[in-house]
Amino acid sequence: MRTHFLRDQQGARERRPSFDGLTIGLHWGTVLLVLALFTSAWLHALAEARQSDFTPVLLQIHRSVGVTTWIVTALRLAWRLTNASMPPFPAQMTKLHRATVKLSEYGLYALLLAQPVTGLLTTLFGGRPFALFFWQFSPPIARDEMLRAAFHFSHELGAWALAALAVSHAGAALFHHFVLRDDVLERMAPVIHRHVPNRSSQPATSFRPETHSGNTRSSFGE
Repeated sequence: MRTHFLRDQQGARERRPSFDGLTIGLHWGTVLLVLALFTSAWLHALAEARQSDFTPVLLQIHRSVGVTTWIVTALRLAWRLTNASMPPFPAQMTKLHRATVKLSEYGLYALLLAQPVTGLLTTLFGGRPFALFFWQFSPPIARDEMLRAAFHFSHELGAWALAALAVSHAGAALFHHFVLRDDVLERMAPVIHRHVPNRSSQPATSFRPETHSGNTRSSFGE
């Protein structure tokens, strides 16, 4: 019991601050945008296979969400490099673990910036009119099938890489929360609060003798 008490006291002392509100908002906004990207891409593939009339609309949505993702990611990165409040790593994380987290994070930023670019270049080198948000654009450059195919392949490859990194990122956060039981997820989602009982406020275990019918019996605090 004493070991658990000391561990809870140490955990309370090492409790880290959360990310700032803007960083948290941009993070969860990016999560929603990435989900919208993959959903619209999947629906577009289904519509295209069935030659549906919704195919151009879904492509327009996917393209517009991609540009929005690029803008949000650029703002998020600029804020992180200037005024963001970044809590330190948990003390128990090893140097290798920290390096892995940083590499994964940089990879996500790179893909979130690169994917909209390769997608837009695929569209531009297609040499056809296209829609973005609520506007229609004429083809600014002539069609170049080789470049279009190269950027399209890069876009598909990047999508798989982004999906893998995003899933591993989410899985790692859940692993920290449910297995390691630390505050990593709580720092980016303050609404999730793991209650740590304050054992110092609980009455200490006492020992006193009780006498019943002339017999003395040991009794731990009630």
